[in-house]
Amino acid sequence: MQSPEQLRPKRCAHARFEVREQTERDWRFNRDLYFRVGEQWEWVDKRPWTAEQWKQYAAAPELQTFAAYYDNTLAGYYELRRDTEHGIEIAYFGLLPEFIGRGFGGALLTSAIEEGWSRRGGIAPTRVWVHTCNRDHPQALANYQARGMVVYKVEASV
Repeated sequence: MQSPEQLRPKRCAHARFEVREQTERDWRFNRDLYFRVGEQWEWVDKRPWTAEQWKQYAAAPELQTFAAYYDNTLAGYYELRRDTEHGIEIAYFGLLPEFIGRGFGGALLTSAIEEGWSRRGGIAPTRVWVHTCNRDHPQALANYQARGMVVYKVEASV
């Protein structure tokens, strides 16, 4: 997405659903959500990381973490990371298994995109982007496109 005007937002019909930034950094939160959200999709890229690697990752100044809650119960999360070309990457995004299929995915992605465009401090973002692959929810790409994102590049897996 190269402009905030491309966003086609989806709001959550449930008033009890909210997204909050994790202002106190805790590497265990990022690690635990990565494992809990990614388990059913077999996310593997960070599985072998040590505690020290997680600490460095979560402490990086270019990373922000947001958590979704339903009735104050953790429902999912996303991480935003400023890249070297002034873009904002949605680095990780997903719902916990018990919250999938309840209409929260579009609202959570809307929040991620809006937060990406509103990044405070520094240079204004040039784009908001995300990688997806066959290790994501089968409807992930459809959700991204429904919110206004367009496919930039397709790579074949090896």
